[in-house]
Amino acid sequence: MADRKPIQSWLTDMDGVLIHEGVPIPGADSFLKKLRESGKPFLVLTNNSIYTPRDLHARLRRMGLDVPIENIWTSAMATAQFLDDQRPDGSAYVIGEAGLTTALHDIGYILTDHEPDYVVLGETRTYSFEAMTKAVRLINDGARFICTNPDETGPSTEGPLPATGAVAALITKATGKKPYFAGKPNPLMMRTGLNAIGAHSETSAMIGDRMDTDVLAGMEAGMQTFLVLTGLTRPDQVEGFPYRPSQVVDSIADLVDRI
Repeated sequence: MADRKPIQSWLTDMDGVLIHEGVPIPGADSFLKKLRESGKPFLVLTNNSIYTPRDLHARLRRMGLDVPIENIWTSAMATAQFLDDQRPDGSAYVIGEAGLTTALHDIGYILTDHEPDYVVLGETRTYSFEAMTKAVRLINDGARFICTNPDETGPSTEGPLPATGAVAALITKATGKKPYFAGKPNPLMMRTGLNAIGAHSETSAMIGDRMDTDVLAGMEAGMQTFLVLTGLTRPDQVEGFPYRPSQVVDSIADLVDRI
């Protein structure tokens, strides 16, 4: 592999890398502490659009992990940035939680079900038939279809839950319109995140636990990629993909000395 420039900024996924089912993964606190002390730009990323950065900061802090609000980047924020670039001061019908509605309010979007520019679908624990029916009709009437992320299922203590990608498939089946996904594995999420911290892909690295989202998005954004084996992708699955991470490590603890 060609020599790469030294890593000056870090992006890391949250679930499966820093935490697992609400419990910090050993080494996560040391990694974050060293990042903060180094002064290097960094972001903690999540495809989950339910929570605002302030919410996530508080949740992580309760687990003993200190991540400043400005160092959190969600698929909702990437979606809002995309819409602001595409159609500033637009309007949207939103299916989602505070993480998404707050991000859209922050860019000056009007949330409405009257001739919106977009239908924006995000994560929620209360998908309703009424809201999905409204989305289908608005898309059929000309609203553009956007989704925060393509994840078909999400984790819970009771087992997998239907997520944005699964509901998007239902709406696509009913309308014939496929959405644009702003979150991972779309490298757009990485590029907008890098822009937010003033970093460059050539000197940045992405840490993730999934080959099909984290590693793929990081690679397509031009970053070095590290796969940790504390999440979804198992060691025996890595060789089955047509692309490889820059390095496979057991956990985030193995990367503390790389900062």
